[in-house]
Amino acid sequence: MRKNDRKLYEKRKFEILPDYIANADGSVLASMGNTRVICTATVEDTVPRFLKNSGTGWLTAEYAMIPASTNTRKRREIKSGRQDGRGKEIERIIGRSLRTAIDFSALGEYTITLDCDVIDADGGTRTTAINGAWVATALALKKLARETDLESFNNVLIHQIGAISAGIKNEDIYVDLDYEEDSSIDADCNIVINENKDIVDIQATSEQKSFSNDLLNKLIELSTESIEEIFILQKQILEEN
Repeated sequence: MRKNDRKLYEKRKFEILPDYIANADGSVLASMGNTRVICTATVEDTVPRFLKNSGTGWLTAEYAMIPASTNTRKRREIKSGRQDGRGKEIERIIGRSLRTAIDFSALGEYTITLDCDVIDADGGTRTTAINGAWVATALALKKLARETDLESFNNVLIHQIGAISAGIKNEDIYVDLDYEEDSSIDADCNIVINENKDIVDIQATSEQKSFSNDLLNKLIELSTESIEEIFILQKQILEEN
C-alpha cells in the first residue's frame, strides 16, 4: 500500500481548474496529487518562417519550474544563462505530443504557444503538464473559433491527449509515481496516448535493473486505464467551458 492508502495501480487525484490566467487564450491549473502546473495556450496569427504562405499552422511548447516548486530552491535558468537539458527535453515531449492532436491545415496560419510552469513538483510534472496543456489548447481553439472564421473547432482538434507516469519496483508496477517513489524505482516510464489508445510518446528507462517485455506491456495496459480516467475529466471541462 502506498501513501494515502493508494493502490499500486491507482493514480493520484487529478484536477483541472480552467481559466486560471485571465490574459491567456486558454489556461488551466492542472493538479496530480501535490504536483501542480499552470498551463496556458496563446494563439498568434503568425507562423515560423518555414511555414510562411503554407496555409498551415504550428504549435510549440515551453516548460519551466518556479524556484520554490521543489524542496530546495531551484535556481532560475536565466541566472545561469542557459536552459537545463531536462527542461529542454520536456518541452520537446509536450510539443510533440500536442502537435499530434491538431490538424494544422485546418488551423491555418496560426501559432499556438504552450507555457507550462510547475508551481509544485511532487513527481509527474511532465505528464501533468501534457494533460493540462491539452485542455488549455482546446479552450484556446474554442475561443479562436468563436472570434474568427475558423471553420470548426472539431476540425482542428482531432485527437484527445493524455499522459501518466509509471514504474516498476521488485516486479511490481506502480502507476503515477510521486517524487519519493520515482527516486527509488527500478525502472520508470512516461506514456502519452490518444483517445484511440494509440501511443503518442513513450519513454521507458531502467534505473536499477532491466525489465521484461511482459512487464512493459502490463505497465502500458495499466497506465492506459488511468489515462482513460483523465480523459473523462478533460472532456467534462470542455463541455462546461
